[in-house]
This record gives sequence, C-alpha cells and structure tokens, in this order.
Amino acid sequence: MFLCTLIGLIWGGYQAIYHPDSPLPREWNPTKPLEITDPVTPLTAWKLERALASTQSCLAVLETTANFTRMNDLETSETCHIKGRVDLRGVGDAALAPIETRCAIAVRLAMWEHHALQPAALEQLGANITQIDHIGSYNCRRIRGSAERWSKHATADAIDISGFRLSDGTDLRLIKDWDDGGPKAAFLRRARDSACEWFRVTLSPDYNSLHADHFHLQSNGWGLCR
Repeated sequence: MFLCTLIGLIWGGYQAIYHPDSPLPREWNPTKPLEITDPVTPLTAWKLERALASTQSCLAVLETTANFTRMNDLETSETCHIKGRVDLRGVGDAALAPIETRCAIAVRLAMWEHHALQPAALEQLGANITQIDHIGSYNCRRIRGSAERWSKHATADAIDISGFRLSDGTDLRLIKDWDDGGPKAAFLRRARDSACEWFRVTLSPDYNSLHADHFHLQSNGWGLCR
C-alpha cells in the first residue's frame, strides 16, 4: 500500500511539472526557463544562473523585455573582450544610452529594473523610472590603483550606473543626491541594497571615493555589497 502511494505521488509530481497543461505556475516550475517578469520565488536565483550559463539562453531571456541588438563577440586580447556582446538601449520601461556590454549584465540589469527599481521609485518618489544613466561597461583597463589586476570592465562583466531619471522630471545623481538626507538619498540606498540581490558585486559611494559618482555592478564575484 505504501509503495503504491509513493508511486502515485511521484507520478503526480512528474505530471505537475512536465505535463504541457501543468497547473504549476511557471515561476515555480523548474522546467520552465526564466522570464524577467515572473514573480520572484526560491527558484528564481537558480533559474537566473541557468539562463546565464550560455549566450543562447541568456539572449532568449533578454528578448522578452529589453531593447537590444545582438553583436558579434569582441576579441581584443586574452584580457580584453566582450563575449555574448549586445548593444543595449533599454530594459523594461527604462531607456539607456546605447551601451555595448555582455548579455549577462543586461539580464541582471533587467531583473533589477523590474523587481526592485520601479517598485521602489513608485513607492518612495511617486514616479516611474524612465531612464537609467550609466558611465560605461566595457573598458580595456586594469583596476584603478592596481598595476596587475585587470578590471571586470575589461570583459564587460560590470556596468557603472550614475543616476536615474523619473517620469515626473526628477533627475537623481549619485554624486549630488547620495548624502542629501532626503527621499532621493533614501531611494538611492534602496537601489544599492536591491542591486546586491541581482548582481554578484555592488559597490557604491559608501565603498570608497572612486565610487562617489556611481554604482559599480558586476555579474561575477564573491558577493561584496557596500
């Protein structure tokens, strides 16, 4: 009797996951690929990593919610290149000045915009984000102040965000609003904290003076959030 029950449960679980008409919501279904607009669940982080495992799967996710053009990989040298290269011009409802970056950065940026930035801007500032301002992604250089270590910008595994523009005309700049003590500063800190959930490394003006005017966001690293 126990064996029959166990087999029934296994079969039911299989059907719930793999059947084309499965009642299981896609955000809870491990066989369904990530979609940017899916509600966040305990499976989301795993789905995100799976999506970023290949350029093909990454681009498939990006296709649904970004304004971009796929480009050929850039191979300048062993230390300087862009693999999974895209010309990105917007994520979700937010525009960006054209920027060449990796698909992985674009997907993480899209997740941040949809699940964190837009809700926070509406709640704290009463407006939507219409533009995310940046100061670059790819830059074939070493880490500033280091003669040996290459920057993650050298492989476009990072993007620097300098501010945001809102639907009511509000212009937020890290360089002038981070320490103003008002709602703009509160939003920027919430933006920083939520970036830590979607990027592997997030550095803000609290990190050091070199980041006084931007968030440094990386798609790889060991989880530093400052």
